[in-house]
Order: sequence, then C-alpha cells, then structure tokens
Amino acid sequence: MSHTAHIRSHRKARRSATTSIAVRAGVASGVLGMAAAGAASASAAEPVTQTLELPTLTADLATQVAQSADATQQAAANYTLQAERDAAAANAAKQAKADLAEAKQKAEAKKKKAEEARKAAAERAASRSAERTTLSASTSSSASTSTSTATGSAAAVVAFVKAQIGDAYVSGGTGPNSWDCSGLVQAAFKSVGVSLPRVSQDQSTQGTQVSLSNLQPGDILYWGSAGSAYHVAVYVGDGMFVGAQNPSSGVGEHPLSYDPPTGAVRVL
Repeated sequence: MSHTAHIRSHRKARRSATTSIAVRAGVASGVLGMAAAGAASASAAEPVTQTLELPTLTADLATQVAQSADATQQAAANYTLQAERDAAAANAAKQAKADLAEAKQKAEAKKKKAEEARKAAAERAASRSAERTTLSASTSSSASTSTSTATGSAAAVVAFVKAQIGDAYVSGGTGPNSWDCSGLVQAAFKSVGVSLPRVSQDQSTQGTQVSLSNLQPGDILYWGSAGSAYHVAVYVGDGMFVGAQNPSSGVGEHPLSYDPPTGAVRVL
C-alpha cells in the first residue's frame, strides 16, 4: 500500500453531466419565459406615437431664401441681356460687312466714271487743240474779208456788244451795266429784233451751225457742245470776239486764240 493511501483527498467532487445539463436547461427556460412575458406586456400596452418637429422658418432663413431667388433671377436676366448683346453684335457685324461691300462697289463705279470723264476730257482737249490750230490758220486768211462783210443787222449786233466793253460780269445779269455771257448775246440780238433763248445751251442750237474757218461778224460762238454749251460770245471780225467772260475780266474783246471756241451758229 502506498504511503499516501490513508490521506483524504482535498479535491471537490465533480458535478455530474446530468446535473449540469439540467441546470442549463432551467436557466434557458427561465430566460425564455421572461422574454415571452416582456413581449406580451409590450403588446398589451398602448402604441407609442413619435412626433418629429420640423425646423421653424426663421426671418433670417426667409431672407436668405429671398436673396437666393433674387440672385437666380438676376443671373437669368444677365444671361438674357448677354444673349441680346451677342445677337446685336452679330447683326451689326453682318450689316457692316454689307455696307463695306456696297461702299467698295460704289467706289469702283465712281472710279470707273472718273476714268471715263478723264478720257472724255482728254479727247475734248485734243479736239480743241486741233481746232485751235485750224482756227489760227483760217482766221489769218479770212479776217480781212469777214470784217468787210459786217453790214446791216450783223453790224448792229457787233456795235452793241462793243459798246458794252468794260461792263461788269454778274451771273444772271441782263444789263444795262452788268451782264453774263448769254444775257449779253440775247440783248445784242434783241436790239435788231431777233429773239433768242436766255441760256447758253439753247443759244448754241439757234440758226445754222457754221465752221470756225468760215466765221462772219455777228456769228454766235459757243464753248462746249451744241445743246450743252457752257459759254457764248459774239464774233466781231478780224479774229476777235466780244463776250462777258468772268467776274475778273468783265465784258471784253479778245482774240480767238485767247480761248478757242468749240463751234459757232449763224442767226442773221
């Protein structure tokens, strides 16, 4: 026998498995019972209503909302205004482009017209230069004979215009002391009972057209073209004419070479 066999053990006796299971079952049963009782009590109680309180719209918050609405409206107005400005700018650019094209077209037309006028003036100058040469040669050979034929009404017309030499030139003047070119010619022919139109254009188409190489005293000289003459005077013979030229020279007598005429008409 061991020498410790007579000593009593100090360990506690183990609880049996059956006992442990029973205890656990009892505890679980109690817990379940309490849970069931709580649920029954809760279902029997009156239902609980929960009320949620919404925040009150204070004056500051209302102001902020109004300001936000105003800002949105202002932004929309700004966008609309900008769109209108953009549209106006586009229309203005389009109109400016059209105006520029029209201005260029007009400038081209004006340039073309000016070139045509320049060419016409050059042609007229060349023609007048040729006529001047012809006139200079013809007057030197015919002056003596033309002067000797100044009789009757032609001589009276020549005498009338020579009597006005030294009078003033006034646009629209018809005498007795101031004249314009057609006023003097009209008055000279009126003195012999011949009625002439008032203006140079019409006077240049009266009577019969005559050559500048076959002039006679009393013939009407004109500058420009027949029907659109801008100046008239009276040929007085010996290669001379009398006319109301301009404000600086007044009524004077000048050689044909002073300002060669374009053509002449014979009324008497």
